[in-house]
This record gives sequence, structure tokens and C-alpha cells, in this order.
Amino acid sequence: MLTFVGLGLFDLKDISVKGLDCIRNADTVCLEAYTSRLSGCTREEMENMYGKAIKVLSRHDLEVDPDPLLEQAATGEVVLLVGGDPMVSTTHIDLRMRARMKGISTRIIHGSSISTAVCGLTGLQNYRFGKSCSLPFPHGTWFPLTPINVISENIRQDLHTLVYLDIQDNRSMTITEAVALLEEMAERTGLCIALYVGVARAGSDSPVIRAGDARTLLSTDFGPPLHILAIPASLHIMEREYLELFGGL
Repeated sequence: MLTFVGLGLFDLKDISVKGLDCIRNADTVCLEAYTSRLSGCTREEMENMYGKAIKVLSRHDLEVDPDPLLEQAATGEVVLLVGGDPMVSTTHIDLRMRARMKGISTRIIHGSSISTAVCGLTGLQNYRFGKSCSLPFPHGTWFPLTPINVISENIRQDLHTLVYLDIQDNRSMTITEAVALLEEMAERTGLCIALYVGVARAGSDSPVIRAGDARTLLSTDFGPPLHILAIPASLHIMEREYLELFGGL
């Protein structure tokens, strides 16, 4: 059995009782920490709470060569811990499909997701979001414009955009870094982004939400990660009032 357990948004307290029971009854517990991660706790703190050793898996372990993990799941109880909700990422959808094709039973224990938390924290209505995009760190001469193209198409359709910020082994993209990158992309493509909404540490006791133009967000101290960014289209009156009350618009 391979069980995908969502850890929620921020720290040890976000996991469900069902998820915690599943971990404590598992033979093997693994952690995927490259599509998302809990910034409010460490792996060692998780191990102490769960009473289990946790093996951290790389992208290669899940996307290129998942057979060792699946072989364990074929004969024992394996839990894969995932920040947020497990099936938001296509990585986990692909892994579950591979397990099914090998005759391995799977199940999902859901956790709170940033895709819905952003709506609650910003007041941007869920049904008005279009296609989301990921914003990677540039590398050398590689400077992909896909994110700005997604944002542009969503704005054309009067839809909001959720922008997932890059997470690497030793760094997580901040809102200020993301806004600077998007402003450069916008300049290259002729798009004007009039309003950004930044959210830091969703799920914590002190999340930061700030709405404004690029200059406003670039001068805001959002504090430690994880960060995420929304690019609104036109605002419904309730969305605008919510952002005025809770986002400093």
C-alpha cells in the first residue's frame, strides 16, 4: 500500500488525525520536499512527533526512478508525506498512476492546500482563477517567459492567476524576487501588471498579506518563506473590499 499524506500548510499541527494514525502504523515513511515544504518545522521535529524515521526523497527518486519506492509499497505499508495537499502536483498524480499499473494499492489522505488558502487570505474568489503557473529561478541565459504568457492570457479572460514560486534545496523564491522577475518579463512582452497580491507563511499564526503595485510589494518586508503570489484580474467589489481590509490595498 502506498499512502499519500498531506501535511497541510505550515507546521506539525496541520496534519489530520487520520494522517497521523497512518504514519504511526507505516513500515516506511518518506518525505517529498521539492514541490512544497513545511517552513514551520524541521524533519527532526517531524520524526520526534511521529515516532518514525523519515527518508527524504529527491525529484529523481519520484519522477525518474520510483521503482525502489514502489517495490517497498508492494509488500509493506509505505507513506509518502507531501506538503499541502498531495494531488495538487502532477508528480504525485504520475506516481499514483505508476503504482496502479503495477497493481499496488494506493490511497490519499488530504491536507489543506495553498490553492484554497490563498482565496481565504486574500478574498480572491476561487471560481475566478484561471490557469496557474510556476515561476522558476533563471539559470544562466535561460529566462523562460511562460509565466508571463499565462498571466497575460488569464488577464485577457478576466481571470486571476496563482503563481507558485520556485523551491530549491538551499533557497525558496521570495515575493520580492518574484515581482522583480515578472516586471522584467512584463517589460519584455509589453504587459502591464497593475496589481499584485503577496502571501507569506499561509497557515501560520502570523501570515502576511499585501496587495499593491510592483513598487509597493518590492518595498514590503514579507519575512521568511514560504511565499506565493497572485495576480488579480478585475476585482469584484467584495474582493476589493476584502483586500482593503486584510491586504492593505
